[in-house]
Amino acid sequence: MDVILVKDVEKLGKEGTVVHVKPGYARNFLLPRGLVLPNSPQNQRALEAQQRRLAVKQERLRKHAEALKQKLESRSLTMKLTLGEQDQPFGSVTVHDVVEALGREGLAVDKSAVQLHEPLKALGIYEVPVRLHPEVTATLKVWVVKA
Repeated sequence: MDVILVKDVEKLGKEGTVVHVKPGYARNFLLPRGLVLPNSPQNQRALEAQQRRLAVKQERLRKHAEALKQKLESRSLTMKLTLGEQDQPFGSVTVHDVVEALGREGLAVDKSAVQLHEPLKALGIYEVPVRLHPEVTATLKVWVVKA
């Protein structure tokens, strides 16, 4: 039985491809879960139209991410870190702090987009990658200074 994949199915194929599967597998597993459509000219046209709409939407999101990347890379953040005796830090600069500081500057960035692997616990200049889109990654310059 030939079916059109509506979503990516592991070990079967990517969205939009036509695959041949056993009728029982399609009828009992794939169709009830909404993973496939029967292969017909009408379903082919509907899927192609949906893919065109999705491509336009993805392109619009990528362009928005490119514009945000330009804004992020043209700025730098200054984060204050409280130090104690012998310049030992109290606390650290975390992803939450970076997102909050960007929000105060009018740049809305999702917390999961900031690729800070561990909190910043020392003074200095850091380059923090911000993944805005699967194809667009900005580099944000963060200055950690003494409070």
